[in-house]
Amino acid sequence: MPQTSAAELLDASLAAIAEHGARTNAFILVDAEGARAAAHAVDDERRRGIDRGPLHGMPISIKDLIDVAGQPTTAASRVRAGHVATEDATVVKRLRDAGAVLIGKTNLHEFALGTTSEESAFGAVHNPRDTSRSAGGSSGGSAAAVAVGMGLASIGTDTGGSVRIPAAACGVVGLKATRGEIPLDGVVPLCATFDHVGPITRSVEDAAVLWAVLSGRPVRPIESPSPRTLTLGALGPYFTALLTSEVRAAFDTAVGQLRASGMKIEPRTVNGTESIVDSYVNISLPEAANWHSATLDTQAADYQAPVRERLERGRTIAAVSYLRGRDAREQLRSAVDAALEGCSALVLPTLPIVAPVLGTADVTMDNGETLAVRAAMLRLTQLFNISGHPAISLPITAAGMPVGLQLVGRSDATEDLLAVALACERALER
Repeated sequence: MPQTSAAELLDASLAAIAEHGARTNAFILVDAEGARAAAHAVDDERRRGIDRGPLHGMPISIKDLIDVAGQPTTAASRVRAGHVATEDATVVKRLRDAGAVLIGKTNLHEFALGTTSEESAFGAVHNPRDTSRSAGGSSGGSAAAVAVGMGLASIGTDTGGSVRIPAAACGVVGLKATRGEIPLDGVVPLCATFDHVGPITRSVEDAAVLWAVLSGRPVRPIESPSPRTLTLGALGPYFTALLTSEVRAAFDTAVGQLRASGMKIEPRTVNGTESIVDSYVNISLPEAANWHSATLDTQAADYQAPVRERLERGRTIAAVSYLRGRDAREQLRSAVDAALEGCSALVLPTLPIVAPVLGTADVTMDNGETLAVRAAMLRLTQLFNISGHPAISLPITAAGMPVGLQLVGRSDATEDLLAVALACERALER
């Protein structure tokens, strides 16, 4: 973590916002005045010998789905016009206690119900690498911000991949920890069964620090194991059957680099993959529709139309389908556990496509099959929200655009996954 003054770090972040904020539309609110006051307070503490740890003075943005006291929590929706948070979410309190400087609230796909961050009351988020393209979603503003230095990290949420997908699309690191490790109070829910809060950062080491702070653990350095001690399970066939040619080439290259570093790569499968999509849809949409029930009745016109349609679909899913989805969830959790036996982690792409051009409805995979963009972007991440296993996306490049290499660890072993990810990050940088 940086050791320069908090004021200097903040000035650099605000300069990046001045340069990239408008073209990416990554922020809904920038609290420059509040951030400057916090940065000066941090520097005063340092002069007095107070050290709150590696986040002390670090400028961090917050997805506008998470409460920050005194600021609106819009969820990128007209539905929440006039809402102002009265207290910090627990994760925000923990960041403040660790000395982080909060710089603002980032844009997102409305109510986190989408993968492209283009259905927002505040306009679409644009990918900083190519502003004609999506930044991914739903935490698109968070990933775009981190990718070009508009803050050194951001806190997003992940219900079907909403931290990992934009991290992959923008070329940064995104972590979804084991379900339940990071508290969700003060966070507008999408689906209580699948929701997670997680960090988006420039490195695995930064992700590890933020995971520790957000989960209320002591911050301690992670140690990278020798690559020769690691065995990665390369998932297939569901997870590699539908990729674009660019992503397939990038993934094969990355796996080759890991193998060349000394890691053992073994093929692995997950049983029951045919139930992934139905389980996800039949749990997530009814839970989302239930939370939105009152405003769907009274403020339907205030939603982005595609988001409203998905929520209304949740009202039509039968209770028996919801219960079958929950049964399938338990089976999938066991299947992922089985795939992890004898492995340090599982490895697969994060996204099967490069970030799509905004407005794109469908994408053609390298076998000629056409998928809806939303279905394609969720395809490789949603399983691990269903199962609750920790997963992290590391940046790799496909035809000049970022995509992600995803690693999945054992349940309740997020710290071990971070150590594996650090070894993989170093191998990929060689």
